[in-house]
Parts: sequence; C-alpha cells; structure tokens
Amino acid sequence: MKSYAPCLLLALACLAPGVFAVSGDDMLKEYFELETAKIEDGFLAEVKNKADWLAKKDGYRKQLFHMLGLDPDRERTDLKVTITGKVEGEGFVVEKLHYQSSPGLYVTGNLYLPKERKPNQKFPAILYVCGHGRVRKDGINYGNKVHYHHHGSWFARHGYVCLTIDTIQLGEIAGLHHGIYSKNMWWWASRGYTPAGVEAWNGIRGIDYLQSRPEVDGERIGVTGRSGGGAYSWWVAALDERVKAAVPVAGITSMRNHVVDGCVEGHCDCMYQVNSQGWDFAMISSLVAPRALLISNTDKDRIFPLDGVVEVHRKTKRVYDILGVPNNLGLQITEGPHRDTQDLRVHAFSWFNRFLKNERPLIEKPAVKYFEPEGLKVFDKLPEDEITSKIHDTFVPLVAPPAIPDDKKSWGDYRGEVMSGLKQNVFAGWPAKPGSVTLRKAVDLESEDVALSAYDFVSQAPWNLRLFVVQRKGLPRKDLDLVVLNVLDEKGWGEFAATYGKTFPKAFENVGKLPAHAADAFASEKRMFKKHPWAMAYVAPRGIGLTAWSGDARKQNHIRRRFYLLGQTLDGMRVHDVVRSAKALRGVDGFAKTPLWLQAHGHMAANVLYASLFTPEVTRLDLHDLPTTHMEGPAYLSVMRHLDLPQAVALAAERCRVVLYQPEAKYDPFPAKIAKALSFGDKAFSVRKVVQQ
Repeated sequence: MKSYAPCLLLALACLAPGVFAVSGDDMLKEYFELETAKIEDGFLAEVKNKADWLAKKDGYRKQLFHMLGLDPDRERTDLKVTITGKVEGEGFVVEKLHYQSSPGLYVTGNLYLPKERKPNQKFPAILYVCGHGRVRKDGINYGNKVHYHHHGSWFARHGYVCLTIDTIQLGEIAGLHHGIYSKNMWWWASRGYTPAGVEAWNGIRGIDYLQSRPEVDGERIGVTGRSGGGAYSWWVAALDERVKAAVPVAGITSMRNHVVDGCVEGHCDCMYQVNSQGWDFAMISSLVAPRALLISNTDKDRIFPLDGVVEVHRKTKRVYDILGVPNNLGLQITEGPHRDTQDLRVHAFSWFNRFLKNERPLIEKPAVKYFEPEGLKVFDKLPEDEITSKIHDTFVPLVAPPAIPDDKKSWGDYRGEVMSGLKQNVFAGWPAKPGSVTLRKAVDLESEDVALSAYDFVSQAPWNLRLFVVQRKGLPRKDLDLVVLNVLDEKGWGEFAATYGKTFPKAFENVGKLPAHAADAFASEKRMFKKHPWAMAYVAPRGIGLTAWSGDARKQNHIRRRFYLLGQTLDGMRVHDVVRSAKALRGVDGFAKTPLWLQAHGHMAANVLYASLFTPEVTRLDLHDLPTTHMEGPAYLSVMRHLDLPQAVALAAERCRVVLYQPEAKYDPFPAKIAKALSFGDKAFSVRKVVQQ
C-alpha cells in the first residue's frame, strides 16, 4: 500500500488551538496534575496496619531493585580492594583506595580512620556518598570525594570509620549521569538503566568493604550525603537493611514538586528510579522503616522545596507510626539555600551519635577541610580495564532473543510471559480502567468526490483526540474493502493537513497558507479513492497536531522526563492512544466489521506495532522505516528487559499480516525465522523496499 500522502513538509506552528476548547499546553498541565494526584492518592492504599506492611515490604523492595536496574541476587564479586596511599590529618588517617563493585566498575574512595585505636576496638562506620561537587585542576579529575572530605575527617575525629566514595559522575573516572537529562540517550529508559542503580550498587558494595575491615563494627553502619548524595543515601538505606541509621540531606522531595512544579528540570538522571511501578517518592523513604531516619533539608532549597520535603516526611511518618517507632524518624529544617551548611551537618552528626553510639554529646568542633585535592587522589594512572566511564552500556543485562521454537506451545508460553511483562513493567502507566470510547462528530464534509468526517474522543483524560475519516463520496461503508488507520507523527500530521486542509478548512481551523503542491497531493488522493474502495482514517496521538504543546528542544525533553517520573514514557502513552483510536474507529458508523489495517512511519510505526498486540481485530500492519531496536527508539520503560522490536514484530505476525517497508528491503531475520518455523503463512510477514517519493 502507498504511503498516506506524498512528502509535503508543512510546519503547522500557526495551527491555532481553536479546533479544541483546550490547548495542548493546557491539556498537558491538567494531565500532569491528574496523574500526580492519582499517584499521591494511591500511596500505600493497600497498607492498613503493621501486618500489611510486614507482608508487603519485601515485595516493595524487590520492585525497587528492579526499577534501579538491579537484582537482589546480583553477584557480589571480589572487590579487589587496592590501597594506593595514606595521608594523615589531625587525629585521623586517610587511606586512598579503590574497589571494583563489579568487574571493571571501579569505585574511588577515601577511608577515614581514627588514629588512636585500642586493641580489638571496633568503631561504628559511615558510608558517605557524595553529591555533585566537581574538583578538577589542570584537566585532572580529583573526584567529588575531595569536595566533601571535611565530613569524613569529622567522623574520624569523633570515633567513626568513614568511607567516602566518588560517584561515576565527577569522579576520578568520569562517567555519566546526564544521558536522558541532556544527551538524548532515551534508550537508557528502554534498557531499564538509571545511574541511580549504579550509585546504589557502589554504595552497597562499599558497605561490604566496611564490614570486612577489622576496625568496623558491622552492626553499626550509617549512610549520609547531600544533594545527589542525599538521593544515593535513600537508595542504599532503602535496599540494604545493614544500614541502621540514615541522614539523607536535600535528596528527596514530593512527586508534585518534580512533575507539577517542574523541579525535574533541576535534577539529573541519578535522582530517579525507572519508575515503572508508578511510585510516590515517599515509598522510598518508607522502606527505611523501622530504622533510624533523619530527613534533612534547608527551607529555601529551590530544587528540594520545603513543602515537598514536609509532605514526604508526613507520609513516611505513617509507616513509622504503624510500626510503633515514631521516635526513629526525624525531620530537621535549617535556614538556607541548596548548600552544604554547618547547620545541616550538626544535626546529622548528632543523629548518628544517638543511634550508632547511644550518646548525645554537644557538637562543638565543626567539619573543616584539611587537604588539597592532590593529597586525596587515588590513581596516578587510570586503569585500562575500567568500564566505569561507560557503565550504562552493560550495567543492566538485556534479555536474549528466544531460541527458534519447535512448537507453538513454547511460543505461546513466550508470548504469555512477554505480554505479562509488558503489562506489569512497561505499560503499567496506562489507565487501569480506560472505559468505553465515546465519539462526538465534529464535522461531516464533502468536496470533489471525497467525503471527510471528523470525530472527537477522549483517549485518556484530558487528551481529546480527533479522528479523521476520508473516503470516496457516496460510497456506502458496507461496500468498503478495508479501512486504514494512519497514525501520524509530526511530519505525517503536516503532510495530512497540507493534503486536506485547503479543501476542508472547517476541519483544520487556521491552518494558514498551504504550499502550492498541496492541490497535487489532494488530486493523488482522489485518484486512489476512485480506484480503490478504501477508507483512510488519520489520528495524531497526544502532543502532535491539534494537541501539540509548546516549548523548545530542552523544554520538550523535560516534558518527556515528567512522563518518565510518573511511570510512563510519552511514546508508551502514545501506544495507548493508538489502541484507543482503533476502538474509536470501530465505533464509527459502518466500521464495526470492516477489515482494519494500521499504518505509520518511524518511531510511530513501533508504537503502532505494540498497539497491535493489544488490538486483536487488526488484520494488517504497514510499518515504514521501523527501527530494528529500541536502542534507536522509541523509549518504553525497561522494554529491553523483556524483548526488542524484532520479537515484537514476530508476536504481531502470529496474529495479523505484517509488511515492513525498509531501505534495501532488509530487517532483522528473527521475525521471518519465527514465521517459517511456526507456519504462520507465506503472507504473515514480508519486507519491501521503501519507495522514495
């Protein structure tokens, strides 16, 4: 089948929102409010008492492991700890060291030890996880452990062992926290990768090392850090019950602050789990219960606003109250901006003294800096086998394609497993009860042998989409051979509106001046309808065409990140829009039983592919320029932990005919092998060469 329109590029920035009563920007704002409120209202709704919490907390922790790209049983390989040097301070010693949390994943750190130690004496220990504090001189990275070294020195001077570790971002070995934030590496989401998982794992392995030291009492372990280090403190304390006391500083605030208020724009990717379960952020803090937890923040922090911090504390307090340990939870708010102040640290030091030493002395001496950056550097030369700088490529293992099955039962088992995974972990952000589709006819027009109708429907509140149906004028729908639903991306929307907007202006309010060759495109469409008894339907999912929202490239990326925080992706929700659009088309008079084809290009073709897995009445897919892997897009949460695009094609080909239009008529061989092995039929799957127009 031909493409839905010749290649007519039309920038429809002038398309006014008057077509709908509400603009795309207003819909987007309302959507984020509604979805945030839904998550807030659902916080621990199933937990009524202590027994409920105790029965469910291990399951919650497993979910968090998964959302961080981890497995609770991830192998704890030899740390290969290497001490590269020592320096002395006032009453303490610092060992410069590195360890490998996994083979090749180097972690650089400084271990602060009290200088005086009695025979067999064991000290409580603190894992200090650093925030973003870059220290770089003459092109050399010294690590953020240098920026925060005054904390380690205070702990060592007051009877603690403190391991301060670099993050992969801004450490001696420079890794990356900004893949989604600013590098357009949205495949991180598809792989289920977040740098938060690496930081959590490095911290957990840091506790392994602390417990191996003869100076450390392994039953008295605490964790703290600020900003990014505050977030890593949450991850480590939530996942690892060896942590007996935690003081995350400026590391968490409410979902509402991030999504509705826009604080997400001030945070990099290390602050977030791949939120496939749609968690409220207080779920993370609640997993520290019943252990000692002090939530610490300043009152003028722009990226961790006070109202959100207080709200997280309020929700977390419910769990501590249920468990009967309200005194193990604290909230301290000091005056100041987002800054590492002495006031914040005094309370943290006091908290650890109370819960790890059972002491409450006055905090008299401040945390002071003793060393120049050069004195705390671990490596003279970076190791050649390090994978820290590119850990995002390997940290989360991908599922391998299944073997070509010998029988349909094993393939059916595979299908069931994959579909379950898609529902539970990939598209869990879809509405649980989407309801029926109600159509409202917007226009019903005829011109030059062509009839165009448009119907509005709600895909998901508040997204009101418009479904266009075009066919030969006067042809009864009962006589149609098929109806093709074309799902439009931005380019496709421009081509479609250019083709039909001038002839049917009432359906496209304020389209503006169209290119001269739009008339040629419409003439081509008329010839197609005269020759074939087909109907062509068109829909633009949310954020495209009539529901497009404003903003430059940076703003658009942060909008996508807000979907991500809600446990969704924009493309994943567009898959839902396609499913709903197919239902809407079935509701148009005369189309209840007409054979249904779906067609799209590029990333939207992948969205259509996945939508077909949830739309059994589809008889054919025409997919143009379909990517061969989610590494190229589109982004769905953790989808590559379940399958990749070639496997999705094979699943679709079992149920309907799939035709791919690809350059050089080539695609991954997996779908063809499956179709042949399981005798789907000669026409179940084919690849054709893209015809350039």
